[in-house]
Amino acid sequence: MKLEIYKPLWGHVGSIEDAISQAIEAGFDGIEGPVPADPGKRKRFGALLKESGLSLIAEVTTGGNYVPDPTAHPGDHLEDLREGIERSLPLKPRFVNTQAGLDAWNLEMQIEFHRRILDLESEYGIPISVETHRSRSMFHPWVTREILEAVPDLSITCDFSHWCCVTERLVMNDDLVMLAFIASRCRHVHARVGYDQGPQVPDPRAPEYAEAVASHRAWWEVIWNLREDSECEITTMTPEFGTDGYLHLEPYTRKPVADLWEVNAWMGRQLREWFGKGM
Repeated sequence: MKLEIYKPLWGHVGSIEDAISQAIEAGFDGIEGPVPADPGKRKRFGALLKESGLSLIAEVTTGGNYVPDPTAHPGDHLEDLREGIERSLPLKPRFVNTQAGLDAWNLEMQIEFHRRILDLESEYGIPISVETHRSRSMFHPWVTREILEAVPDLSITCDFSHWCCVTERLVMNDDLVMLAFIASRCRHVHARVGYDQGPQVPDPRAPEYAEAVASHRAWWEVIWNLREDSECEITTMTPEFGTDGYLHLEPYTRKPVADLWEVNAWMGRQLREWFGKGM
């Protein structure tokens, strides 16, 4: 099975040309991020991807933005997803990764909403992967398990870092049966390391976070092994350390405690070391 690694546009400072150059220099296989709404920028983005030979994972958020509007209804979220898919399709993404839904909905609403996501997947003929994320439908592992049990064809993007923050522990160590079930539905991995007090350790290279890094690696290995056993040809991973309060800053000076791209590039190299042997 081949490993493909994607550079996130989230947290990138600079032009799209710079992002593509960084991805190529780091040996990444593609870019993950939202497709521009502006037609000119979208056309330019597509041309640069084609010229570079990099693949695209298209990111679509629903309910207004990265943090959803709590007053938005499921129909509003589905319309946002539809518009994002239509915007992304001309660039021929490998699949759509979506932060979708709202944590406050009851289980019946969650299940029906995700069934409708499968309808969109079928309508547009493109895979859709629903991301595990705080504030979203899949904000902790137990509700995620219930949704997946009720919607058996749904695929997810596993970002376990959010669940570590929500549950205040390295939660996937608690129940290996649940880990295996959730991993069996995983299409894509966001390779960020969370810990008991947050969705992103200040620096995964620091020895004090070795336990968190080792746990996340072990969880990703479960995903990798299940996909390999299923004879999947490719598994995609995105080192997704980011900004917006995720990256720790010094008080007063607001100086970052680590260089964001250095951390993501380091994680990319680690993923190659851990999972890239089949290339």
